[in-house]
Amino acid sequence: MAKKKTFRPKPRRPRGFRDRSGEEILAEQAMLRRICDVYASYGFMPLETPAFEFTDALGKFLPDVDRPNEGVFSLQDDDEQWMSLRYDLTAPLARHVAENYDALPKPFRRYQVGTVWRNEKPGPGRFREFTQCDADSVGAPAPHADAEAIMMFADAIRAAGLEDRDVKIRVSSRKVMSGLLEAVGLDPEDKGVSGTVLRAMDKYDRLGAEGVRLLLGQGRKDESGDFTQGAGLSDGQADHVLAFMEAASDDDAAAIAQMRGVMGGSAVGAEGADELDAIAETLAAMGYASRVRIDPSVVRGLDYYTGPVFEAEVTFPVQNEKGETVVFGSVGSGGRYDDLVKRFKGVEVPAVGCSIGVSRLLTALAARGEAQAARGPVVVLALEADRMPAYHRMAAALRAEGIRAEVYLGGSGMRAQLKYADKRAAPVVVIQGEDERTQGEVTVKDLELGAKLSETVESNEEWRSGQPAQVTVPEGELIAAVKRALGAD
Repeated sequence: MAKKKTFRPKPRRPRGFRDRSGEEILAEQAMLRRICDVYASYGFMPLETPAFEFTDALGKFLPDVDRPNEGVFSLQDDDEQWMSLRYDLTAPLARHVAENYDALPKPFRRYQVGTVWRNEKPGPGRFREFTQCDADSVGAPAPHADAEAIMMFADAIRAAGLEDRDVKIRVSSRKVMSGLLEAVGLDPEDKGVSGTVLRAMDKYDRLGAEGVRLLLGQGRKDESGDFTQGAGLSDGQADHVLAFMEAASDDDAAAIAQMRGVMGGSAVGAEGADELDAIAETLAAMGYASRVRIDPSVVRGLDYYTGPVFEAEVTFPVQNEKGETVVFGSVGSGGRYDDLVKRFKGVEVPAVGCSIGVSRLLTALAARGEAQAARGPVVVLALEADRMPAYHRMAAALRAEGIRAEVYLGGSGMRAQLKYADKRAAPVVVIQGEDERTQGEVTVKDLELGAKLSETVESNEEWRSGQPAQVTVPEGELIAAVKRALGAD
């Protein structure tokens, strides 16, 4: 009788999802602290919402409605109600505000950090699961709340680690987009053709003018063979749209004036241009004009935006896994969405917010070689099995001084323990074998300094003669010796 084969699942990850190392998580936590400190400095308070929302609460404001599953991961609960993993942090905020409307101060100013999920095609630095860090003002009308949101967004991007030369922050308005749609003979409220036009325009930074022209026309097939249906515009209409998107200038007033000219007599377009004028005036007065530009090529893909929109895009080259230079795109964005809470309340509630894609920003910095290696804990070697309480006391004493420390618990010998410390990126190891113990001493070995010296020392004799990376001190001086090693350059 044949032996039944045991099924063993293949260890693999779904496309667009990834495992993350301790170093990356620590870098993300540090970045999030810096960003949230900026949000808090503007008076915003933290909020948490569930990962799942009822699908009807999320609405149709999804990131990529061209895909058959509409861009979200969904399931039915035991009541047969459809729930979806949140695709951003703004739609859950709208639900929270509507549910607690009377109890909240208006404007309601909150920031939130959380994981979001998007069931869309992965790309360079674009994952199906990633971290966002948002701040929003609900109950604050345009344009002054928008100007504040843009200034705070620029400060947060800088705090995250991007220097001003590394990023361009661009501002436009969905109202001027509506003015453009009217100028080419389309209904801005038509979510079909007009929505397709806006989504095509939003891909300008990634696909360029010719790629967008295809999406404005009959459609485009990407490198994988997937075909995206186009908006079906005429060549003349497509020319008008592309001319509008290229109306950028180093002079904000000139850019807004050119946008007014392309929109013609559209009333909603003129209202949007007036708001952009007010925003540009505030940004200039507050010293942000060199960091932020009015640019009509900014669209933003989500349909819930109703007024000013903005985004931050890295300017340095980024390479993908194949070593090819690619357009990385946006690492953060924001805008006005006055109709989102209205879906629940039936009345317009003005709101504006910003979001930073921390996962994407970390990927961009890592691609440029700026990922910082995380420093591991101090490792106390365990060389004598019957001395484990003493080793634990050493580690506890270091932790009491705010120093990360652990005792090696793997059961191996000294050589393996030192290899373990190297893999843990430990800056220092503490050694107390029989010789040190009988003398009431400990040895502190500076692994970071030792690694630097090994690059310059030319002989074993030279290395043994000094041993500057290793000191033996009385047991009572352990903490001081470790602190000196950790503080060394």
